[in-house]
Amino acid sequence: MKGDQEDSPGSEEPAGLSRSPEVGPPEESEDCARSPDAAPKKLCGYLSKFGGKGPIRGWKTRWFFYDERKCHLYYSRTAQDANPLDSIDLSGAIFDCKADAEEGTFEIKTPSRVITLKATTKQVMLYWLQQLQMKRWEFHSGQTAPPAAPDAAPAGNGPALHLDLEQEEAELKEFLCPVKTPTGLVGAAAALQPVPAMPLGLQNISIKHLGTEIQNTMHTIRGSKHTQGTSLGLLMEESPLSGEQPSTPDSSAPGLVRNRTAQEKVVALEQQVLLLTEELKSQKELVQILHKALEAAQQEKRVSSAYLAAAEDKDRLELVRHQVRQISELGRRVEALEKERESLAHSVSLREQEVQELQEHVQLLMDKNQAKQQVICKLSEKVTQDFTQHPGEHHVPPTPADRDLLSQQEILEHLKDDMEAYRTQNHFLNSEIHQVTKIWRKVAEKEKALLMKCAYLQARNCQVESKYLAGLRRLQEAKADECSELLRQFIQEALQWEAGTASADSVQLSPVSEYDEYGFLTVPDYEMEDLKLLAKIQVLEVRSHHLLELEAVERPLRQRWAALSELAPSAELKQLLRAGVPHEHRPRVWRWLVHCRIQHLHTPGCYQELLNQGRACEHPAARQIELDLNRTFPNNKYFTCPTSIFPEKLRRVLLAFSWHNPTIGYCQGLNRLAAIALLVLKEEESAFWCLVAIVESIMPAEYYSKTLIASQVDQRVLQDLLSEKLPRLMAHLGQHHVNLSLITFNWFLVVFADSLISDILLRVWDAFLYEGAKVVFRYALAIFKYNEEPILQLQDSLEIYQYLRFFTKTICDSRKLMNIAFNDMNPFPMKQLQQLRAAHRERLEAELRELELLKAEYLEKQASRGNTRPEGGASEDEGEGDA
Repeated sequence: MKGDQEDSPGSEEPAGLSRSPEVGPPEESEDCARSPDAAPKKLCGYLSKFGGKGPIRGWKTRWFFYDERKCHLYYSRTAQDANPLDSIDLSGAIFDCKADAEEGTFEIKTPSRVITLKATTKQVMLYWLQQLQMKRWEFHSGQTAPPAAPDAAPAGNGPALHLDLEQEEAELKEFLCPVKTPTGLVGAAAALQPVPAMPLGLQNISIKHLGTEIQNTMHTIRGSKHTQGTSLGLLMEESPLSGEQPSTPDSSAPGLVRNRTAQEKVVALEQQVLLLTEELKSQKELVQILHKALEAAQQEKRVSSAYLAAAEDKDRLELVRHQVRQISELGRRVEALEKERESLAHSVSLREQEVQELQEHVQLLMDKNQAKQQVICKLSEKVTQDFTQHPGEHHVPPTPADRDLLSQQEILEHLKDDMEAYRTQNHFLNSEIHQVTKIWRKVAEKEKALLMKCAYLQARNCQVESKYLAGLRRLQEAKADECSELLRQFIQEALQWEAGTASADSVQLSPVSEYDEYGFLTVPDYEMEDLKLLAKIQVLEVRSHHLLELEAVERPLRQRWAALSELAPSAELKQLLRAGVPHEHRPRVWRWLVHCRIQHLHTPGCYQELLNQGRACEHPAARQIELDLNRTFPNNKYFTCPTSIFPEKLRRVLLAFSWHNPTIGYCQGLNRLAAIALLVLKEEESAFWCLVAIVESIMPAEYYSKTLIASQVDQRVLQDLLSEKLPRLMAHLGQHHVNLSLITFNWFLVVFADSLISDILLRVWDAFLYEGAKVVFRYALAIFKYNEEPILQLQDSLEIYQYLRFFTKTICDSRKLMNIAFNDMNPFPMKQLQQLRAAHRERLEAELRELELLKAEYLEKQASRGNTRPEGGASEDEGEGDA
C-alpha cells in the first residue's frame, strides 16, 4: 500500500494558530457540542494515517481539520493539541479510492507526495472525499461549491448551478450521490470522543516531530493545572452531551436549554462581529489604495509642473532620471507577474498529468468491471443449468458437484460486492475528473488573462522607454556647451541600460534581443553615431506593437493557421498570407507556394546534376559569386559567423542557378534572394527552386538580364503610380529634382531584402510568393505613404536623399503598413499595371534602338577615319625608338 513518511514536512505551521481551529475558541466548540444533530460547519475528525519508518511504520490515529483560508488540511495527534504536526496542501491535490483496498482507505495525491488515510467506515470515507472535493472547488472558484449531484440542490436553485446544458446534467447523474453526515464521527462533536486506541502507545507518537509533541504535551499539562478548579463545573454542564448520564434531576433541563440558547446567541453575535471586522479591514485597505492612487497622481502632476518650470537642463535631466526609476519599478512588477505566470503554467501541466492518470485509471477499472460482468454471466448460466439438470433431488447428501455449486454461489456473492464497490469508486472518480477538469479550465483562463496583462505591461514599458529615448535624442540635438559631456554620458547609459539586469537569476524583462529567429540584428546598425538612439527607439516601438497585437491579432491568426491543414488557393488563404505567416508554419507554406510556381519546371534530380556540372567545370560567373558572398546580409549572424554553413549553401545554390539559366547566369541581387529563401526553407534544393520561381515565374522576363530592361520599365511604372496615388509627394520631390529610381531600383530587384526590417520583409514575401510582383508595387507605394509627412517637411535635396537612404528601416508598425498597401492603395487593378508596363516598355525599347543607332554611327565614323595621325605628331614610343 502506498504511503508517505510519517508526518513528513509538507508546509509550515499556520501563523498565529495557537490552538486547532475546531476546538477553539471555546465558545464555538461548546456551541457545536450542544447541537450534535445539526450538520457541522467545520470539516474535522479522527482518521488513521499510514506512515513512519522501520518497526514503527503503520497506521497512526490523527486529528484532521481543514483551514479554509489556505486550503490546507492540518493534522495533529489529538484534538486538544496546540500545534499541528503538519499539513496537506489541497489546492493542487487529487483524491482517489481503490475498490480492492482495505475498507475505508483512500489517498490524497499532491505533486510532492501521496498520503494514505483510513476512515472507520466506508460512509465516513465517502463523506470525507466529497467534503474535500467541495472545499477544493470553493477555494478555486471563490464561491459556494456546487453539489455533487442534482438531487442535493433546492428546487428553485437551478440557475445558480450554471448547468445550462442537458448533457452536463446527464453526466452529473453518473456522479456519487451526496453522503449523509456521520453523526459523532466528524465535526467538532468528534473532538469530545476519546482518541481511538492504537495497538501500542509509542506507535501513535510522531518521532519526526518530537519537538511539537513535547510542546503539545506541556500545553496540555499547563491547561489542566490552570483549569483544575473550574473543570468540574464545566464537565457537569457538558456531561449530558458527551454520552454520559446527567447527575442532576430532570427539573434542571429547562434551565440548561435556556443557558444553551443564550450561549448560541452570544456565538452568533461574535460571528457577526468578526464579519464586520473583516469588512472594516477591507474598507480600510480600499481607502489606503485610493490614497496611494491620489498621491501618485499628485506626484505626477508635481513632476510635470517641475519639468515645465525647470530653468536649466540639469533639473530636467534629474526629472528624466526619476522617470527611469519609475520605469525600473514597472519592470519589477512585470517580473513578478511573469513569475506568477510560470507558476500557474507549472500547476496547469501538473493538473493535465493528473487528469490523464485518472482517465487511464478509470479506463482500466471499466475494462476490469466488464470482464467481471462476463464472468458473472457465465457463472449464472452454469448455476441455471445445474438447477435444471437436478430439479427433484432435495434429500440427496451433498455431492462434490453440490459443494462446487455452493462455492460458486459464494464467489458470486463476493463478485456482487466487488461490483458494488467498483460502481461506487467509478462514480466518485467521475466526479473527481469532472471537478479537476473545471479547475484546470479556470486556471487556464486565469493564465491567459495574466499573459494578456503581462504583454500589455511590457508594451507600456516599451512605449515609456521609447518616449524617454526620443526625449534624449531631442536633447542631444539641442544640447548646450556646458552640459554636452553630461548628455553624452547619459545617452551612453541609456543605450546600454536594460530593465532585467538587476539580478543574474531574475527573469529577463528586456523585450529587445540581439537577433531575431532568422538571425537578423533587431537593432539596426546605422553608420551614423547620431542614429543609434533612433535605432533603439525603433526596436522598442516594434516590440510594443507586437505585444499589443499578440492577443488581439497574432494569437487568433496562429489558431487559424493551425486549423488550416491543407493548402489550396482561396480568398481566405490570400487574406491570411497578406496578414503574415507565423514563424512555425512559414517553411511549409513557402514550399507549397514555390511548388505551385515551378511544378511545370521541376524535375527530380535536377539540382544534383547542376551541382555535378559545376564541380566538373568552372562557370564564368563563379568569380563574381565569390565576391558577393561576403556582401550578403552583413547584419545576419548566419552569414557573418565563420563557422556557419550558410555561405557554402548559398554558393552552391547560386552556381547551380547559373548553370540552370545560362541567359542570365548571375546578376547582382540574386544572392540576397537566395539567402532569404535559405534562411526560411533551410534546405538548398528548396532555396534553389524558390530562386527559380522568382526569376522565371513571378518576375517578368528580362528582369535580371544584362540590360535589366524589365526592371527599368517597372521604375517608370512606379513613377506613374506615385503621381496618381501621392500627387503632393511627387510634386515636392519634383520641385527638388529628386530621382526616386536611385532608391527604389534596388527595392524591386531584391524584393526589399536590404530595406525593410525582417519582420515586415517576410510578411511582404508571404504575399509576394502568392500574388506576384503587384505586391512589390503595393508596398513601394505604402512605404512612401507611411513616411509622406516627414518627407514633405524636408526642404533640401541633400537632406531628402539622406533620409531616403534609411527611412524604410524606421517603419515599425507592420499592421499599419499592410493596411496602407492593401486598403489605402485600392483600386489597384492588374490590367492597369499591364497596360503601363506595355506602354513604357515600348518607349524604352524605342529609346534603346535610337541609342544603338547613335552608337553605330559613331563606330562607322571612327572606322572611316582609320588609324591615321596628323603629320609632325609622334608618340612617345616612336620617339624612344628613334633614340
